[in-house]
Amino acid sequence: MLSPSSNSIKKAFSRVAFVGKYQADGIEERLNDLAKLVSGLGCEVFFETSTANHLKLTGFPSKSVEDFSGSIDLAVVLGGDGTMLGIGRQLAGSNVPLVGINMGRLGYMTDIPIQDVQTILPKIIAGEYEADTRTLLDAVVLRNGKEINRALALNDVVVNRSGISGMVELAVQVNGSFMYNQRSDGLIVSTPTGSTAYALSAGGPILHPRVAGILLAPIAPHSLSNRPIVLPEDSVTSIEVVDGREVIVNFDMQSQTDLQTGDKIEVRQSDKSITLLHPRSHSDYKTLREKLHWNEYPSTF
Repeated sequence: MLSPSSNSIKKAFSRVAFVGKYQADGIEERLNDLAKLVSGLGCEVFFETSTANHLKLTGFPSKSVEDFSGSIDLAVVLGGDGTMLGIGRQLAGSNVPLVGINMGRLGYMTDIPIQDVQTILPKIIAGEYEADTRTLLDAVVLRNGKEINRALALNDVVVNRSGISGMVELAVQVNGSFMYNQRSDGLIVSTPTGSTAYALSAGGPILHPRVAGILLAPIAPHSLSNRPIVLPEDSVTSIEVVDGREVIVNFDMQSQTDLQTGDKIEVRQSDKSITLLHPRSHSDYKTLREKLHWNEYPSTF
């Protein structure tokens, strides 16, 4: 374990904010311990305001996410991928990189185990890291041609039926060109990041984070000829609700809008992105192998 020394330690980041998952067991103690560790490295430390308020953290000053840009150099997220999705959307385009620390199971984005953070985090703050840029989707919901909602998604935009209604019929266009009418349980529009989330369970391919593309994956389509497809990154996908009851559109499964027949959702790649920082030893393939339980080669390979 690296020992926090003094303000003379080499630092790539001087102002660090901590964001935590409120419900995680022992999160208060973990956040306080890490804040003290990073403060000991000579960094100015803050707790994100909602995190501080929910957990009653008072040992360090708090700062709202809206004020991170220009005043925070690094955001450290304790929790899981869901916590990272929420804060990632809020920080998109802010030029504040994120480090993800998982409190339980290994995450695709929160890839630093809590038991290793005391060693790894000081190294990242010292500049020993790999940077990883992730794209987001920008979705607009239109009713009678008027915008009724707009949202970002780091994983996916999902148009689907409720659990008790029948199939939904969707008309899909890409860049103004008709693609198909689809009867199914719904349609997933996914970033490469989201290709290992809901789209994967719907039979979609895994896209490497550096692949420049947008994935469309139907959910339980009526016709087996409706297959997942990867579109160019500059594509604009329009999805119209032709028929169906209790249809909704979800953004990263964390917010939603109820839809009516005739509503359209236009989805494109956002001009905003986020940057994730990983340890120097990070491997996307190792993460996939551990999460998906792929057979492993011997360690001598």
